[in-house]
Amino acid sequence: MEGAIGDGAVEGYNAQFTWTAFFCCLTAASGGALFGYDNGVMGGVTSMNGFLNNYFPSVLEKQNTVNTVGNLYCQYDSQTLQLMTSVLFISGAICELTGTTAYLSRYHGRKRVMMYSGILFMIAAIILAASQTIAMIVVGRVFQGVAISFASVSVPIYNSEMAPPHLRGRFNQLYQLVLTFFILVAQVINLIINVTDAVRWGWRLSLGFAFCPSFVLFLGGVFLPDSPNSLLERGKPEQARKNLQLVRGTKDVDKEFNDLVEFAKLAAECKHPWRTLFSKKYRPQLILSACSTGFQQWTGINILIFYVSAHLGSGSILLHATSSSSSLQ
Repeated sequence: MEGAIGDGAVEGYNAQFTWTAFFCCLTAASGGALFGYDNGVMGGVTSMNGFLNNYFPSVLEKQNTVNTVGNLYCQYDSQTLQLMTSVLFISGAICELTGTTAYLSRYHGRKRVMMYSGILFMIAAIILAASQTIAMIVVGRVFQGVAISFASVSVPIYNSEMAPPHLRGRFNQLYQLVLTFFILVAQVINLIINVTDAVRWGWRLSLGFAFCPSFVLFLGGVFLPDSPNSLLERGKPEQARKNLQLVRGTKDVDKEFNDLVEFAKLAAECKHPWRTLFSKKYRPQLILSACSTGFQQWTGINILIFYVSAHLGSGSILLHATSSSSSLQ
C-alpha cells in the first residue's frame, strides 16, 4: 500500500522510513515547544500574585476591589501589561514581514536558523527569570518573539525537506504536536506553582523553564545534519547527497537527488517571490492557507490558551473542583 511506513515506492524514490530522519525531525520539532510553552505559560504568569505584586500592583489592587471582582477586563486594564504581552508577537511579525527570517533560512540554512532560535530563546529565558524591571521583561519578550519567528519558519521547512515524501505530512505535524503538548506542560507547571508555597517567586520558574526546550533546539541546530535542499541552495551538492543518503538509509538516492537539484535551480530563477506568491497559479493555495489560519483564530481556542488561568483563578478553582470530586468518590 503506497504511503505506508517502509513503502518508499513514491514517485520512484527509494525513500523509506528511517529512525535517523524521524529523530532529526523530532529534535527539530522542539522549536514548536518554544511557541507552545510561551502560549501556555504567559497567561498563568500574569495572574500570579507574586508577579503582579512586583510589576503591576495596580492590577492586583483591582483584583481585590469589590467593584471589579469577576470582571477580568477591568482587572487587567493596564496598557503596560498589554504591551509586555503583545511585544512578542509584534517583534515576530516584524521579522517575518521584513523578510529577515526568510533571508536567514535561505542563505544561512534551516539548521543554523534553528540554532539562532535556540540561542535567542535561552537568552530570553534567563532575562525573564532574572528580571528586575518591566524593561527587562519587555526585552526578554522581544528576544522570544524573534526566536519564535525563526523556529516557526525553519522547523517546518526542515522537517518537510528531511522527511520521506510519502511521510512528509506526518513528520511535519511533529512540530504542531510538540507545540500543543507544551501548551499543556506550561499550564500544568503554572497550576503546580500556584498551589505551592512557591507562588511568590514561582513565576520566575515558570518563565525560566523555557530554557529547557530552547537548549534542545540549540543542540539540534549544532549537531543535526542540514537538509539536502538547503545545502543545494547554498551550492554544496556533495554534502547534500551525503546527507540525503544518511536520512534515507541508502546510497541509491539518484532520482530524488536529481529532482532536488532541478527544484533548486527553479528556486534560484525566482527573482520576485512575492509576485510569484500572488500570481494566479498559486492563488488557490494562498487563499486556502490564509482562510484556514483565519478560521482557526476565529474558533476562539487562543482565548482559552491565553486566559484559562485567569478564568480558573490561576488554576486553584480547577484544582479545588478536582480535589472535591475525588473526595466524594
